[in-house]
Amino acid sequence: MSHVVSATPEAPTDLVENGADTDPKGRWRHALAWGFATFALSRIMVLVGTALAVTAQAVDPKNPGKPRPSNAYKGIVDGLTSWDGRWYLEIVRRSYPSYVQPNVTYSFDDTRAARAAFFPLYPSIVRILDPVIPQHDSAASLVVSMLFGVGFVYLIGQLARRVYGIEAARRSMMLVSLFPGSFVLSYAYSECVLVVLALLCLWALRDQRWLLAGLAGALATSARPNGIALIVACGITALDAVIRRREWKALIAPLLAPIGFVGFHLYLWRKTGEFGVWFRIQREAWDEGYSFGGTAIEGIVDFFAKPLSSPADSITVFTIALMVAMLVAAYKVGMPLPMWAYSISVLVLMLIPDTVTARPRFLFTAFPLIIAVGGWWKERWNEQWAITLAISGSALMAVAGLYGGYGAIP
Repeated sequence: MSHVVSATPEAPTDLVENGADTDPKGRWRHALAWGFATFALSRIMVLVGTALAVTAQAVDPKNPGKPRPSNAYKGIVDGLTSWDGRWYLEIVRRSYPSYVQPNVTYSFDDTRAARAAFFPLYPSIVRILDPVIPQHDSAASLVVSMLFGVGFVYLIGQLARRVYGIEAARRSMMLVSLFPGSFVLSYAYSECVLVVLALLCLWALRDQRWLLAGLAGALATSARPNGIALIVACGITALDAVIRRREWKALIAPLLAPIGFVGFHLYLWRKTGEFGVWFRIQREAWDEGYSFGGTAIEGIVDFFAKPLSSPADSITVFTIALMVAMLVAAYKVGMPLPMWAYSISVLVLMLIPDTVTARPRFLFTAFPLIIAVGGWWKERWNEQWAITLAISGSALMAVAGLYGGYGAIP
């Protein structure tokens, strides 16, 4: 029997082992309660990890002259808006540059032209909500991430429920909340927007709602570069519909999905007067190239040669092992075709770069694999379930701490 399910909608599997489910609404409310409670707990874990990192930086004797936050609140907000968050906030405040100098660097200098490497949808949403949210635009960015995070947990439960049933939905919401890469749902990062739009696109593809899928894909491709995985998902699903049922209107989805990606590059061309400036920034500022998995292999070899000597190598090995386990689960439960197409594309995009490679943050965006694990998990594995959640929560706090304290990109 094939382990890849077609895009044709399946009936919900809200059944229990001893017969038909007599109270699906009650069980769904119970599942939602577990999902949201776990998400709330996971956000506390991220805050704890970030606070530990901020504290470690504040007392670091190697940086005696480094400015210290005036209070704990500011220190944590600075931590949650660090790294990529700084660049997104620059876009919120200054929009995109009209000129990108030769040999641009990622240095946070006066020009800060490297911000043109970051896609526009997330900072646009922050800019819209900033006037109605108290405090600074930093607070607005974190509120946006949190709201999209809550919505993502709810929607992932709905999709998992329709594909694998209510218990799978409960497990999926809990797993996605505690997944180590889910720290991005608390940071000023664009993944929160991407995953919501990707989920809506995959849901629409499953229900053969081609226009909605294409529109969601178009927005997603303006959120992050790896949103282009949805172009592949739309294309493969549409091809399947055309071959199986001669449903030519399915082509609407892959035709619309690239609009966000293409539109952003055209905008930068007009804004800066330089065609392909985004790719130049990637090369010059971040020294980005393509290793096609070579960087990940090198990290794995270095880890086994010198175990635990490098946080980055340890994270690479952890991510690869987790990825393999999730792929096995997806195969065993027969994950639907659109979810396969999107997930594999995300994984390929994660592995091919020359600099930052396999990380929980990027694996998190392949969230259909997390749903598959929720669907594959057996009810009788209660003890293993508790252990898995404990390990996931610990890893979530660890990557938040490593990110801020040691600069190991998770």
